[in-house]
Amino acid sequence: MSGATEDDDGATAGVPWRSRTVQVVLASTALAPLGVPLVSPGLPVLRDEFGVSEPETSLLVSGYFLVGIVLSPFVGVLTDRVGRKPVLVAGLALFGLLGGSMAFAPSFEVVLALRVLQGTGAAAIFITTVTIIGDTFDGPQRNAVLGVNVAVLSAAAALFPVLGGALVTVAWNAPFLAYFAALPVALGVFLVLPESRTRSGDAGTGYLRAAAVEIATPRTLGLFGATLLTELLAFGVVFTAVPFLLERTLTPVLVGVALLATEAVSTVVAAASGRLARRLSSDRLVALGFGCYGLGFVGAWAAATVAGTATALTAAGAGIGLLLPSIDAAVSEGVSAEYRAGAFSLRNSTTFLGRAAGPILFTGLASRPGVGYESLLLAAGAVALATALAVALAAAVSGSAE
Repeated sequence: MSGATEDDDGATAGVPWRSRTVQVVLASTALAPLGVPLVSPGLPVLRDEFGVSEPETSLLVSGYFLVGIVLSPFVGVLTDRVGRKPVLVAGLALFGLLGGSMAFAPSFEVVLALRVLQGTGAAAIFITTVTIIGDTFDGPQRNAVLGVNVAVLSAAAALFPVLGGALVTVAWNAPFLAYFAALPVALGVFLVLPESRTRSGDAGTGYLRAAAVEIATPRTLGLFGATLLTELLAFGVVFTAVPFLLERTLTPVLVGVALLATEAVSTVVAAASGRLARRLSSDRLVALGFGCYGLGFVGAWAAATVAGTATALTAAGAGIGLLLPSIDAAVSEGVSAEYRAGAFSLRNSTTFLGRAAGPILFTGLASRPGVGYESLLLAAGAVALATALAVALAAAVSGSAE
């Protein structure tokens, strides 16, 4: 066990869920889906409320991640130099205050500005939670806890679209009030989480350069590429294209239910990550995840009914559940504890880049004559299946070389 704190008696005894550290990390993780899944079903309502186009509305998703792309590396510096606890507390407070303030914004431009700033808090939450898990656990137990962390993320992301769809039927700004829930969680983290940090001899940009050198291996860079594509497809297809596609026949609440089914499957698969990691390498799990993505998107394209589309997308949910914990575990194993937060901060910039680019890319392409969301589903499926084949072949070559 690396970096276990005195609080983690349950973890060291093989029962990580009794650890107060794990409990506050999971509570923080559960808030992260408030960022996009809560808002996603209400995008058409927000479009009509402010009288903006669909590409402009999609900026509420993309803008949320823009600042995080640039600032995530510096959040990583703070996390390793100042400590995990203060950065997580500050991130939760910013996330809650800025998000809740959007409910009182007088215009679309103000909402968008607050969303952009809120992304800083979100970046801090994403980076510190996975870094704390990486510090505290090793081997299959790390996979298991990361898997449950993704399962909590997916479970919350499964419920929040339904909540968001219901709230937006009351008022366009009602979903944003839910962000204030981050404030009591920030207080809980401040009171419960023990402090631990790893100090490097480097500082500022020197630290970032050292972290970049540490991750500059073909395998780790490949994992960053897999992260980019995972998020590009999840946020371009599932959380942006699908709501606009389904709004033709479904209410926002029912769109939320369709997204719930996708996330529910992701929750189950991610929770099994520890068991799967004992049987398959991370590379093979990544290949399997992209294969599920491809089958889900192609199946949704071929479906003749809304129910068929929603059912097919559950395969994409399985892909999310396979990909995210496997990539995080592999990244954590590939870097030293000294630069772990830095590595995850650079990975988080990649994550946010995919999440920001996906909605803009897919709504922009769909608005072009003769394209539409249906054809984009087929194209996304083809890309995912080709990636699955490439990763599987690379894993086979690597395995034979060993």
